[in-house]
Amino acid sequence: MGKSLFWKGVLYGAIAGGALSLLDRPTRETVSANVKKTSSDVGYYLKHPKEAVTQVQEVSNKVRTAIEQVSEDVAFITGTVEDLKEMAPEVTEIVQNTKQAFADIKPNGSGGMPNESDEETVRVPH
Repeated sequence: MGKSLFWKGVLYGAIAGGALSLLDRPTRETVSANVKKTSSDVGYYLKHPKEAVTQVQEVSNKVRTAIEQVSEDVAFITGTVEDLKEMAPEVTEIVQNTKQAFADIKPNGSGGMPNESDEETVRVPH
């Protein structure tokens, strides 16, 4: 019994709120225009039911296409993530090897570059 009173109260509250909001002139005009437009649209679709069905099918096809595209994108991203997971150990090993190679290089004089005195100097005439 409590349940039925609750929903009745909600319904009566909505009706009362709607009626009170109609005391405002701009709100009344907007509601009136929307009711006229909606009733006109409903009348049109009652006379042309095939067009309504066609529009619903078009929207349905667009939604289906969008869902398929999202599914393909998710599959691609999942595959890319899996590839990255497989590559991570290899990349880590390459970085460690490179780090070790740089650590093994002993700098000669200025940052590991050969000195001018170590090489023959070639002078090009102007």
